[in-house]
Amino acid sequence: MSSPKLPLYLDNASTTKVDKRVLEEMLPYFTELFGNASSSHSYGKVAKHAIEKARSQVSDLINANDNEILFTSGATEAINLGIKGYAEANSHKGNHIITVKTEHKAVLATCEYLESKGYEVTYLNVDKNGLISLDQLRSSILDNTILIVVMYVNNEIGIIQPIREIGLMAKEYEITFFCDATQAVGKVHIDVEKDNIDMLCLSGHKLNGPKGIGALFMRRNIEITPLIHGGGQEKGLRGGTYNTPLIVGLGKACQLALIEFESNIFNLISKRKRLENYYEKNNLGLINFKESPRAPHILSITLYDYEAEEFLMIKSKEFVASTGSACNSEIMEISHVLKELDFNQNNNIIRISF
Repeated sequence: MSSPKLPLYLDNASTTKVDKRVLEEMLPYFTELFGNASSSHSYGKVAKHAIEKARSQVSDLINANDNEILFTSGATEAINLGIKGYAEANSHKGNHIITVKTEHKAVLATCEYLESKGYEVTYLNVDKNGLISLDQLRSSILDNTILIVVMYVNNEIGIIQPIREIGLMAKEYEITFFCDATQAVGKVHIDVEKDNIDMLCLSGHKLNGPKGIGALFMRRNIEITPLIHGGGQEKGLRGGTYNTPLIVGLGKACQLALIEFESNIFNLISKRKRLENYYEKNNLGLINFKESPRAPHILSITLYDYEAEEFLMIKSKEFVASTGSACNSEIMEISHVLKELDFNQNNNIIRISF
C-alpha cells in the first residue's frame, strides 16, 4: 500500500523530519547494540561509548566542553531543570529572575511556577521589532537577581535577540545567563564562550533529529537541584535509564548541522528570499520584521486578503504552515508573542518555516 501524497511541509519550526543518516546511526542501538549504558559488561560499554560520542558531537555544535552536556527528554525538560534547578540550588544568593514576555511557554510557565513559590520575576517588554531593550534589562537588575533568561531565536517570529550583549551584561553583574536556543541550533552560529552563555537548552527534533531527546548545556561551576532522582545517571542530575538510540540520533544530527552549516544557511536564506519575493510581487502579504535580525528558517507574513486559518485551508493541498506556534495550536486565540507586538487584532498572520 502506497503512502498518501502529502502537501509541501513548511512548518519546520514546529518539528523536522529525521535525516536518513540520523536514522541509520540510531538503528543498531534498537537491535543488536541494545545494552544498558549503566551496565559494566561489554554491551553496556558499547552503549556508553556511543553516548559519550554523542555528548561530544552536541558540545562541538555550540563550542562547549563534553562534560558540560546533560541529556534530557527535550528542551522543555531542560528548561525546567535549568531554571527550577538553579533557582532552588541558589536561593541563598537571591530570588529574582529576569526574562522576556515573548519567551516560549515552557519558560513562562516555569517562571510562573517559581513565582508561586515566592520568587520574583521581571518580564521585559519587546519593541515593535521583537527585541528587548538592553537599557531596560540593565535597569531591571537588582541586588538579589540570580538568573537572566532570554531565548536566542523566537519560535513564532524568528527574531534573534542580542545574545552576546546580554551575556556580557550578565557576566558584568555576575548573574547566570540561561538561553533557550531550541530554534537557533543549526540555523545560527552559537558559541557559548563568545556569547557568555552559562546554560543553554536544545531539542533534537528541531534539527532533523528524533523527538523525545534534548540537552542542557551547563557550565561546570553551575549548581542545580535535580528534578528527577534515580540511579545516578548524568552526574546524579537526571536519573533514568539512558535512551541510547535517541541520544545517538541527537549527536548525529548535531554533527551534520555543524558540518553542513554554511550550505544549510545558504539554502534556507535562498528559499526565504524566493518566497518573500513571491508574496510581495503578487501583493499577497506583508513580510513582517524584514529589517530585524532574523533566523534564516522562519518567515512571518501578514496576509492582505485572507484570515490565516482560511488561507491555510485553501492552500492545504499545496502546503502546510502555521498560524503561530504549534505549542499554542490548541488554544484558539492570538499568541502571547503577537499580542506583545501589538498584533492582538490580527488573525491574518502565518508562519512559514523551512
